Amino acid sequence: MKNNLNSPLPISVTCPACGMLCDDLTLTNTAPVVIKNGCSKSIKFFEQSFNLSNANACTPSISGKPTDLTTAIKAAAEILAKSRAPLIAGLGTEVQGMRAIMRLAAKSNATLDHMHSESTVRNTLTMQNGGWLTTTLSEIKNRADVILAIGTDIGSSHPRFFEKLVWDSASLFNKPTPEVIYLGVPEEKASSGSSPDGKQANAIGNDPSKVPEIINALNALLINKKIKGETIGGVPVATLQALVEKLKAAQYAVIVWSASSFKFSHAELAIQSIVQLINQLNETTRAAGLPLNSGDGDSSVNNTSAWLSGYPTRNRFVNGKPEYDNYHFSTQKQLQNSDALLWVSTFNSVSPPPTTLPSIVIGHPDTKLDSTPDVFIPVGIPGVDHAGLMFRMDSSITLPLKKLRNNELPNLSEVINRIEAELA
Repeated sequence: MKNNLNSPLPISVTCPACGMLCDDLTLTNTAPVVIKNGCSKSIKFFEQSFNLSNANACTPSISGKPTDLTTAIKAAAEILAKSRAPLIAGLGTEVQGMRAIMRLAAKSNATLDHMHSESTVRNTLTMQNGGWLTTTLSEIKNRADVILAIGTDIGSSHPRFFEKLVWDSASLFNKPTPEVIYLGVPEEKASSGSSPDGKQANAIGNDPSKVPEIINALNALLINKKIKGETIGGVPVATLQALVEKLKAAQYAVIVWSASSFKFSHAELAIQSIVQLINQLNETTRAAGLPLNSGDGDSSVNNTSAWLSGYPTRNRFVNGKPEYDNYHFSTQKQLQNSDALLWVSTFNSVSPPPTTLPSIVIGHPDTKLDSTPDVFIPVGIPGVDHAGLMFRMDSSITLPLKKLRNNELPNLSEVINRIEAELA
């Protein structure tokens, strides 16, 4: 893959590898990539983007045989034209890509579902049930004095969270460094919250499966209910009481969780309990929540979908009108009810789920498919091969992605728009 971009090096970029969207990275745009301010996720993302292992990375295919882009687009359009209920899933893209997909979905009566919806829906159900009080990354940096991470290893999912929001002393106000507390996180994963001067994060409990009962106990203690027994979820009640007193004394406590880390059934009920804890704390002090995103553009896709249709993904169009069902419109269920699959994954090489449906894959140029789709169209990687926009995980701002190299790969919007034009 040729790189003909003639710009001074290094280049300042926004990293799309996680929901932090760190915009202080600089990197060279030729392999081997040299990255400043990178984390484990950003280094992996950019190194994979600039070191494609597939020699035919720019070549579309039909049933595994190489073809040209125009022929592949016509073949994809023919599949969708014959379909009465297509499923457009994966949805690993940014704002412009999702806008194009929304237009195609409205024209083709398609159902939409993001690859990480199973986690996102847990948060959506909680928000729909009674609302919630969440905060932004800027508020955490400038105001938080206690950060409670529940069942969530922030250091692995969002590696620069502590560096940029907790240990960075350049906040707007003169405040102490926040105290970091892990709840229900294995000890070896809680070490990421240790400060540069060696101060260890406070770890309470180490079994993520016990999070629901511990949160319910915290809610009870917060309203002065007595708890029978010495321990809850393996944690002494006295320790939980001390945590409650610390949260009550905090000026701005922030409770962080990742729905994708909750590997127990009905996790949305545990999130509801977390939201209840935040609401109760706000009766006497100030507290807020921060749900971490799962990746692959999920925040951008759901915000764009809600903006254009009124619903997040797990929605569908019927004669141009949107409908929403966060249970029946899942990818798993729609693979049984749909008659064609269009799978999209542009940030990472993610294969579609197994299916016998006529299938189209539009994705990362280094995609290694588990089975051969009817049509495969490689497209550019957002933030590497073309510019774009992404919502940060707190949904408060969008940040621009830059184009770092020139090549013959089209971007997702161009391909989707040409497929839509063929359906006209």
